[in-house]
Amino acid sequence: MPIYDYIYGTIDRSSDSVYEKSLKRSGEEEEESADDVDVVHLTHLTTPESIYHLRIGFASLASKPHRYTYTLSQWYLQLLWPFTASCSVLVSWIYGRTFVSESNTLDKLKLQTWVVPRYIVQYNLPWRREAINSLIEEAILEADAKGVKVISLGLLNQGEELNRNGEIYLERQPNKLKIKVVDGSSLAAAVVVNSLPKTTAHVLLRGTVTANKVANAVASSLCQMGIKVATICKDDYEKLKLRIPVEAQHNLVLSTSYAAHKTVTMVTIL
Repeated sequence: MPIYDYIYGTIDRSSDSVYEKSLKRSGEEEEESADDVDVVHLTHLTTPESIYHLRIGFASLASKPHRYTYTLSQWYLQLLWPFTASCSVLVSWIYGRTFVSESNTLDKLKLQTWVVPRYIVQYNLPWRREAINSLIEEAILEADAKGVKVISLGLLNQGEELNRNGEIYLERQPNKLKIKVVDGSSLAAAVVVNSLPKTTAHVLLRGTVTANKVANAVASSLCQMGIKVATICKDDYEKLKLRIPVEAQHNLVLSTSYAAHKTVTMVTIL
């Protein structure tokens, strides 16, 4: 427990007994490797101040959303900027590869969060993409070698322009990877589809349609369910049509007006 809990009397006294029990592992668990992990979430640093949200950072900052924290505490974070910049450079330099940020156990499921030591500004630089892709690919191969079952690509690690939502790694390692590489788009699409009213018959799809994997999955799912999906952009219509099964393509329509229908559900993909 943090030293502050001892000082201010907020320590949970049961922590010591829980810790002692955790050391007494069963024989079956003793035979397992310490590296045995079921699921890995691969994320990355966002801004230099995001290092304070790691385990080595400040608990008071990590307990709040990063953007919200920076607004409230801007005055002393600005004073810490020289230290922040130095630490950020050290993190990027020392960790030439991904590192483990935290480990959790849920029942018998072992999970870890791995961090790519690169910032958002670096992800936005075209000339840095290949180096970042190499770091992500190394992490996937390392996880696969350790027997990890699933690795999820978080934040910009699943960018369309960076690696086509992770598809590039599957193409580089055809039929070699045992690990499942996911980006969360299927889950997001399922949430959108299942949140629509059961009586929905017509959907107008707007926003970043063709450049968004979630939008493609939503349009494909709805068309296969027999729901008419309309888009007002011809370019979006042509590209979406290529991603929808032939037997369901008749449910995708190009329209500039939906006045002919009494009830239309509008879905906007940001």
